Amino acid sequence: MRNKILSDGAKELSYEIREIVKKADLISKNGQSIVFENIGDPIQKNNVVPLWIRETISNLTLDNKSYSYCPSKGILKTRQFLAELNNKKAGAQITAEDILFFNGLGDAIAKVYQFISRSSRVIGPSPAYSTHSSAEAAHASQDPITYKLDPNNHWYPDLDDLYNKVKYNPNIIGILIINPDNPTGMVYPLDTLKRIVEIAREFNLFLLSDEIYLNITYNGARAYSLAEVIDDVPGIAMKGISKEFPWPGSRCGWMEYYNRGKDEDFDKFCSAIDNAKMIEVCSTTLPQLAIPVIMSDPRYLPYREELNNQIGKRSKIIAGILGQIPELMFNETYGAFYNTIVFKEDVLNDTQTLPIQNEANKALVEKWVSEPNIDLDKRFVYYLLAATGICVVPISSFCSDLKGFRVTLLEENEELLQKTFTNIRDAIRAYLKS
Repeated sequence: MRNKILSDGAKELSYEIREIVKKADLISKNGQSIVFENIGDPIQKNNVVPLWIRETISNLTLDNKSYSYCPSKGILKTRQFLAELNNKKAGAQITAEDILFFNGLGDAIAKVYQFISRSSRVIGPSPAYSTHSSAEAAHASQDPITYKLDPNNHWYPDLDDLYNKVKYNPNIIGILIINPDNPTGMVYPLDTLKRIVEIAREFNLFLLSDEIYLNITYNGARAYSLAEVIDDVPGIAMKGISKEFPWPGSRCGWMEYYNRGKDEDFDKFCSAIDNAKMIEVCSTTLPQLAIPVIMSDPRYLPYREELNNQIGKRSKIIAGILGQIPELMFNETYGAFYNTIVFKEDVLNDTQTLPIQNEANKALVEKWVSEPNIDLDKRFVYYLLAATGICVVPISSFCSDLKGFRVTLLEENEELLQKTFTNIRDAIRAYLKS
């Protein structure tokens, strides 16, 4: 090429949650059936969206307006509805003009980091959700800057670590919260959120809160929205319907701007994001039309509560199976639908294996684990995949020095759920003893 095409930051763009599927597909071609525990799609794990929701969406398709462009910021009626939902919480107040729709939160995340100055950084949690950490690192052409989530303390943030990294890194201009958290399933305590707001105020930062799982909590937990705690600090909340309805194929998410008018630089930043969406014209129309109709239906909240109870029940089943393995650091989950399980230090090594009956798959795994400097949890994940057909995601791929794996809590067939996690338990024991 006449000049270099690829930016230096492009190498940071990776998504192990889907990358592992490529290996699963190779294993599958040799005859191994696969149980996918890698991605948070309830529909793929036997969830059936209620008929009344599907009928609601179907009826909206009869409206000719559902096939048109909508306003660039999103349908006004829907934005007004969402602003009213937020304002009922009696925290930061917004109007419809403070809401901007995107084609899923992946689109929103890309836009946020795209318009941050290359020398400025957003610090996020570790283990990190790959879409955030990759996009942030790519914009800066550097490794992500993270604060620790502590597996020895319910995965709660290490606030001293966060404070010191913000204090001694003047390039940090924002703090990312994912609440409830992906990949750990942790729900941020109220006092922790308030302390993070104090840190942002002290160092004149903005807050970014990914709240795609905000209404997915269980076993007595309650997630507090950014709007409820942010006070007068500038911030952005990211929300959507892909996990909550669930309608992941809708690719429908939105941002809510808080205290936009209280900081000139932050207001310009929000304007740049608004303008970028205008260049694209708009986001998809049909899901936006559906939001106020479905969410205001009296059947919706009981339906969501029942789904949450089911996820909570599954989290307890998984805890009962994996929680007693002494070589693991296991934390029960209270939000979202994932669990991150971590191996204790020094229990993994580069000689451990699992028996793989299929010779072709055995050859594949031996090739994969022979790569130089392969993370020890990736090694376990590859052996687990070929030996049992269970596809999980290594935690080292979530911008973490910890070694472990992430699973979902989505399998609605309880017999299959029990079988899958019993097989994981037995594979862990066999792998560690090998």
